[in-house]
Amino acid sequence: MRFVARVLSLIFLVFAVLAGLVDAIQTVAAGEVILTPMLESWGLNSPDTLAFVEDLFARYLPAPAWDVAAVWVLSQPASAVFLVLSLLFYLAGYRRPNPAGRFAA
Repeated sequence: MRFVARVLSLIFLVFAVLAGLVDAIQTVAAGEVILTPMLESWGLNSPDTLAFVEDLFARYLPAPAWDVAAVWVLSQPASAVFLVLSLLFYLAGYRRPNPAGRFAA
């Protein structure tokens, strides 16, 4: 399970870097800061999965879960959302080093 969490962390980190790179290129081209919201990016790249997730939220969770919480998270910049997801999965897969040392019994 720890391995899966670390792999997901790496994947989300790659997505965060790519989203940040796209935003940086658009910022330089436009001459002003442009940060693409996660909802816009997801809607342009895969509108079917966005509608599927919205339907899941509507079916299994109360209405404020999508209207307040999910929309707020998805209105943040995509690179920030992916960085937070990467950090959460990294922390889930993190193993503390042995305090006694490497060669302790």
